[in-house]
Amino acid sequence: MESKYLQNTEIYNAVVLEGILKAKSSILIGTANVKDLQVEKGQRYISIVKLFKELCGKGVEVRILHSGIPSGVFLKDFKSYRLSNEKYFVMKRCLRVHFKCVLIDGNKLFIGSPNLTGAGLGAKGKNRRNFEIGIITQDNEMIQKVSTLFAKIWEGKMCEICGRKKYCYVPLEGPD
Repeated sequence: MESKYLQNTEIYNAVVLEGILKAKSSILIGTANVKDLQVEKGQRYISIVKLFKELCGKGVEVRILHSGIPSGVFLKDFKSYRLSNEKYFVMKRCLRVHFKCVLIDGNKLFIGSPNLTGAGLGAKGKNRRNFEIGIITQDNEMIQKVSTLFAKIWEGKMCEICGRKKYCYVPLEGPD
């Protein structure tokens, strides 16, 4: 696959339906905002939280780096599906994360504008969703650069040089 430009519903189709839904080993998500979003599964829609639970049950590792406090609906589903008990699911919050990316199985990368929200990556109707753009690629150099940045933040290595420490009361906190 070469790099391909996507917009609006194309993003949902390529990233969620053809990517996240079919992940075999890992999903890394970088996003500023986390809200409930619905995903088509068969003839119905399910919460992304339920999908993450199902994927983790198959051994797929899901990691989410985000900056904002997740929405109430997302947190309610998070608690009801007991994602905090999942060995393969981890969320970490860094106030400075603003990039948006989804890396699937270490070989399919999406970089773009949508957050992990219904109107961003989710299945909102075409006249109700945000106007979003992005690029999907299997370019090894881009994947390596994004993976490296994600890992540095995830492991707390960026905390050492962060100029916003006084605003970060619990570095890399989870949603529990």
